[in-house]
Amino acid sequence: MKRLINLIVALAICGTASAFNRETVAIKSAAMNKNITITVILPEGYHEKKDLPVVYMLHGHGDNHTAWDTKGQAGPLADLYNAIVVMPDGGVDSWYWDSPVNDSYKYETFVTKEIISYIDSHYKTKADRTARAITGLSMGGHGALYLALRHQDLFGAAGSTSGGVDIRPFPKNWGMSKWLGTIEENPENWENHTVINLVDSLKPNALKLIIDCGTEDFFYQVNCNLHEKLMKAGIPHDFYVRPGVHNWDYWRNSIKYQMLFFSTYFNQATQNK
Repeated sequence: MKRLINLIVALAICGTASAFNRETVAIKSAAMNKNITITVILPEGYHEKKDLPVVYMLHGHGDNHTAWDTKGQAGPLADLYNAIVVMPDGGVDSWYWDSPVNDSYKYETFVTKEIISYIDSHYKTKADRTARAITGLSMGGHGALYLALRHQDLFGAAGSTSGGVDIRPFPKNWGMSKWLGTIEENPENWENHTVINLVDSLKPNALKLIIDCGTEDFFYQVNCNLHEKLMKAGIPHDFYVRPGVHNWDYWRNSIKYQMLFFSTYFNQATQNK
């Protein structure tokens, strides 16, 4: 009897475990002439499925393509929402720009052209903006909104958690001046490469947006400023604040809500077609 109970318990545990598959892929970036690694999470039963939506997750400063997987524990969300999750390596401090001062540094091109093209040609995706979302944390939160606002033809939804959505208050931080030049000598680069200044380029209802930040985060005020600017522009968006600092405890919680948001968008977009 005891052995039977133990077997039932073991089966129950196995039944609740995530069955997603993880692939690590090196992509040759023609724009930067180097191989760059990405992590791809495939939902359970992937090979029997087709036309899957894709969520791109961008890591923060100092991390790499493994961060959302190992620290963020985002893999099981691929199973839960039946989506492919792609985690690119954005370098330790790229901010996901094409650098205006270094022609060899083109992470915007890498994500929006090279990665998307690779994923859509090698995996069972629905290769359409209505089945494509992008989000990230900190540097990656900036990157996700920056890329989505500049490429509204590629993404249907975008998010940011604890994002550096206005870089101008932080001109000496996180290596940004390496890729933009100093703010004193290149102020136009800083104006042109910050998310908050791209709000005017947003077409009404072009992107479904979700933005959140902890109230004790050093990026809290710039996120509030972005929210206010979106409100004045009449751009619909979800904006959440809750207690929290700039750490993985906050981001592991946040990404669950963002994935639900994206899944709802994907399902609605499918129903409307």
